[in-house]
Amino acid sequence: MSKAQDHTLIAMPWRALHQWHAGLAHAFTRIDSADALRCLAQALGHLVSVESVMISLERKDQPPQSLYLQGIPEQYRESVIERYFAGGYLLDPFCLAVEQGLAEGFYHLEEIAPDDFFDSDYYKTYYLKGGCSEDSYFIVDVGNRSKVSLSLFQGFGGQALSAGQLDLLRAVEPMVRQFIRQFAQCNRLITQQDTVAVPATVDLKPSIQHAFEHFGSEVLTEREREVAHMVLRGHSVKSTANELRIAAETVRMHRKNLYLKLAINSQSELFALFIEWLRQDRV
Repeated sequence: MSKAQDHTLIAMPWRALHQWHAGLAHAFTRIDSADALRCLAQALGHLVSVESVMISLERKDQPPQSLYLQGIPEQYRESVIERYFAGGYLLDPFCLAVEQGLAEGFYHLEEIAPDDFFDSDYYKTYYLKGGCSEDSYFIVDVGNRSKVSLSLFQGFGGQALSAGQLDLLRAVEPMVRQFIRQFAQCNRLITQQDTVAVPATVDLKPSIQHAFEHFGSEVLTEREREVAHMVLRGHSVKSTANELRIAAETVRMHRKNLYLKLAINSQSELFALFIEWLRQDRV
């Protein structure tokens, strides 16, 4: 642990620090039980007020596997959460960052999301409609291109996490990482062959690569598909131009052409078309 992290912990209220350490110690006693992740989430709740928690197992080119959910209202589970695991994750900025090699650590949504993400239909559908306005994220490498993600959500009923609270979560990241790695080993998330133990019922399509290579492939050029994917992820024209290393006017031209070819008029219609395509592609 760095000196800066150590100072952050020292500056915590004594009671919260004591509850965190006691909660984490209790979680370690339950490390090989189904209750372990709930105990970890409860320990984190002593540090910051968190409305809901989602813990998932993630592996390159495979859908995330839900390990634990807490505090997510029942009315959102089918309409948002189940759709997320069925294909919506393909546009999630954290999943995309992990796919692109995001290092383990602690991150806030604003550090990961593209510049226009908070105006995107994905954010409106999977965050705002799910009662969530911001997300913080622990990512832990558990071996062989496999990671465990722990998302802490803040909704409209709670205050946004302050810079100090985010620093506090960063400070305890090494302890969270140690716990999750030990949990993965004790609960055999990775088999002896060092592959993820995904249930046989999980459909491994559509993978991120499959989705982005095939959506609109019947009518769109490869460059138009790339621009469509950037729009769906929440990139602005400027950001898309920088990422694809083309001129902004070229981006606008491709966007206009792909809208014409897909017979749509807006980013909202593009998002709806992509989600419907995902649903049909899984049938």
